[in-house]
Amino acid sequence: MEEITANDDLCEIHHTHPDKLENCAVHKLDDATSQELADIFKILGDKTRIKLLSLLASETELCVCDIAESLQMGQSAISHQLRVLRAARLVKFRKVGKEAFYSLDDDHVVKLMRQGLDHVRET
Repeated sequence: MEEITANDDLCEIHHTHPDKLENCAVHKLDDATSQELADIFKILGDKTRIKLLSLLASETELCVCDIAESLQMGQSAISHQLRVLRAARLVKFRKVGKEAFYSLDDDHVVKLMRQGLDHVRET
């Protein structure tokens, strides 16, 4: 295996590429957008929330009881995680009588989950 030294990841000369810098300026995220995206990834950085989203990606919707049973967790713990996901607009819910049903908020969440899984499963 090749040994990597402290300066291997630095340019040995200072030479910028104006065409690439123009493209970077167009695609550079502003601070507010960067923070919002970072917050989403922080929320997704919890294995329980990932498991929960994975369940919801496999079904149209699930009630809190089914989610809790499937993950072998208490309803209050699941409810807490669902509130975090709901505040981030990753899941939505509807109440039918005394039951609370949750589903993924939109197709973007499904795509995010699938792409993350594809990346993790790459060999």
